[in-house]
Amino acid sequence: MSFDFATTCWFITGATASGKTAVGLEVSDRLAAAGGGAEILSLDSMAVYRGMDIGTAKPGAAEQAHTPHHLIDLRDPDEEFSVADYRDAAEAVARDVLARGKTPVFIGGTPMYLKCLLRGLFEGPGADWSLRHDLEAELLQFGVEAVHERLQLVDPVAASNIHRNDARRIVRALEVFRTTGQPISHQQLEFDDARPASECKVFVLRRDRTDQHARIAARVDEMMAEGLVEEVRGLTSDGKTLGRSAAQAVGYREVLEHLAGEFDLPSTVERIQSRTRRFAKRQGTWFRSLSECRFIDVAADETAGTIADRIVAVAG
Repeated sequence: MSFDFATTCWFITGATASGKTAVGLEVSDRLAAAGGGAEILSLDSMAVYRGMDIGTAKPGAAEQAHTPHHLIDLRDPDEEFSVADYRDAAEAVARDVLARGKTPVFIGGTPMYLKCLLRGLFEGPGADWSLRHDLEAELLQFGVEAVHERLQLVDPVAASNIHRNDARRIVRALEVFRTTGQPISHQQLEFDDARPASECKVFVLRRDRTDQHARIAARVDEMMAEGLVEEVRGLTSDGKTLGRSAAQAVGYREVLEHLAGEFDLPSTVERIQSRTRRFAKRQGTWFRSLSECRFIDVAADETAGTIADRIVAVAG
């Protein structure tokens, strides 16, 4: 790897609605008070898109004024932004922050972004949209479990690491195999350079299931009250469209379907909450697979400041 994120940066991450933003700000304040200052780098794959503010819980003006923020609002929603694009942008910003004597603090919950910073990135072949379309058609025709079994035949290692319901990753693994003739798991091995958590400052906020689900429900209700539907309507007005990635974002996809007349508003809220719970579960699986992570169990009534104090104490 060209840059060692694991030992030079801090990471405050966790599942959706776990309280990352508030805790990350508190940790940044403590690092700043200790000397040198700190700046925040987003670790959120949807916060890179301009105008997608409510559904991504993007830091507001007050938060950005309090501590400098980076890696947000980098692209318009109809543009694509790859993991490799993110890695390159993150390295440039982190190097600049360190050169100015400050500490980069990554805050966000996109596991693929976290893994690529900690262990490098297997980029693989570019997307073959025609092949991907065919694979997605097979997915619809035969079901995700049948396609997962097909992956098991050609790449049992990848199949064992990919959940049977993770359609996106199953399709990508099959796409890479059909494009290159080589299992994606073999090509990824050189990038799987794990480190013990004690060598890194990667902290994952973890709440019990009941608390997490309650916070997700409250988060979705708040987003709807703040105007998520109006935000999406504005992003798609006058013939504008969302790109492939932006249109699949949790909350945005469901609202797009609502605006298309497929679901009423109460059903849309329930669908966003349900999909967010599933997404949070997948995030947890990702974090547990990374040895660099230290888990911080959080009580429902614990303040962000108290959690930050514990994190700084653990970091030593």
